[in-house]
Formats: sequence, structure tokens, C-alpha cells
Amino acid sequence: MKTMAAAKFKEQCLAVLDAVGPDGLVITKHGKPVAKLIPIGTEATDLIGSLEGKLEIKGDILSTGLRWDAQS
Repeated sequence: MKTMAAAKFKEQCLAVLDAVGPDGLVITKHGKPVAKLIPIGTEATDLIGSLEGKLEIKGDILSTGLRWDAQS
């Protein structure tokens, strides 16, 4: 993964935002990672509904399976 010093990122921020790759960019201060810049992609929206028909729910998912009495 590519890294860039915070000072250099500050100087070239707009250009870096236009050119950031899908793996993102690690921003460092004094050689230590402090932030990661990742592009917002449409891939995340593709996940919505992607498991439809692939999962099967068995049993009552709203129950713990234990019986209890509130009066005792």
C-alpha cells in the first residue's frame, strides 16, 4: 500500500483525492501511520441484498430458547 507524509498530503491534497487508487493511501506523521484515505466506491451498495436466497434461517431468531416466568 502506498504511503505519504502528512505534510506532502497537505500540499497536494486535491490532486491526491483525484488520484487515490482502490487500495487507498496511508498518511504518515514522522513515519508512523495516522490515517488511511480510501475512495468511496459503489461496491458497498452492491452488498445490499447480495445474500438473498443464500441463507436459511432455522428456528425462532427472536427467542433465546429458554423458558422463563416473570413472576418467579
